[in-house]
Amino acid sequence: MISFDRAEALRYMGYRGSEPDAAVGESLTRCAAELQQAVSPKSITARFPLRFLSDTTMQIADVTIESRNLARNLKGCTGVYLMAVTLGVGPDRLITRASAVRMSDAVILQAVAAAMVESCCDEVNEEVRKKAAQEGLYCRPRFSPGYGDFSIEHQRDFSRLLDTPRKIGLTVTESCLLAPIKSVTAVIGLSPEQQDCHRKGCEECSKTDCEFRRS
Repeated sequence: MISFDRAEALRYMGYRGSEPDAAVGESLTRCAAELQQAVSPKSITARFPLRFLSDTTMQIADVTIESRNLARNLKGCTGVYLMAVTLGVGPDRLITRASAVRMSDAVILQAVAAAMVESCCDEVNEEVRKKAAQEGLYCRPRFSPGYGDFSIEHQRDFSRLLDTPRKIGLTVTESCLLAPIKSVTAVIGLSPEQQDCHRKGCEECSKTDCEFRRS
């Protein structure tokens, strides 16, 4: 069973600080149960060297990345972990089927699946944090291609470096989207200096002037 943040799922559905009516609540519970039966979560992480070529240009393994936002996040880091997480093809099939029959269910399935994949990412992130701590290193908030000026095209690079098609069945489409859809790739910076970064990431943090904020 995958735990997920119900409030986060409701936020994806457009409920911000309010509760849905009983009918929507029942639908959410039902859709979540269907997803629990359909998901087959898999993940992979690997550590890579990081080198700054300029203030805004980095090299991770053999990949050169130009991004002011990512450079700000990784400033002072000595290496990175790349991670990839997927819920498998089951949620995609449920969402496609619901879209043809009951669109309201498709919306709920999308939201709950998004909350589930974030929960899986948090678990993987925590394992990386523990590994880093054993070396006296600290993790920066995970940062995914598509955030800010970090090109989504680097999904392909991350997939190649992690060998995701073979190892977890995760591929990248011609338009650089992930397949299965409910999947995430990200980079986690490793720093010798501790930063007070919220576990849930920048979206949940009120420190808007943080130099490592994603956007």
